[in-house]
Amino acid sequence: MRTRLRRLWTDGRVFVWRAEIQDVSGSTDCHRCVRVRVWGAGKTSRALQADLLSTTWGTPWPPCLVDGAYPASADVRAVVDYALRHGWQPEQRGGTFVLSEREHADGFRLPGFLLTDRLRGPDGGDPTTRVVQAQPARAPYRSGAEPCDT
Repeated sequence: MRTRLRRLWTDGRVFVWRAEIQDVSGSTDCHRCVRVRVWGAGKTSRALQADLLSTTWGTPWPPCLVDGAYPASADVRAVVDYALRHGWQPEQRGGTFVLSEREHADGFRLPGFLLTDRLRGPDGGDPTTRVVQAQPARAPYRSGAEPCDT
């Protein structure tokens, strides 16, 4: 089956990209992971690669089975912009510029996704732990609170 290449225009440049859905195992669950690859100067140019771990959590089923997370064009644009600011030179020939968890996770922000190194090998943080930690803090339950008027 052919992989669909999509086009993205940013700052007067044309990039082509593809996204491949995979899953990665965590300590207690499997999680959706999307490998994004981007080229900015033809098929022999230096590719950009980012493995995006979905932060979907809180379903009664394993997240990798029910997660529908997929990066939109705006998400890929954010990945490209971040990579360009951090050293990706798409006009160079050959090789791959990887946005790794180890080097970029602290500074990279994309709603709904985290960078992961787990698709490339066993290195990197546990996906389940990282996804749980990425969940927004909930207000603590207070017993004896006044009931809501609805």
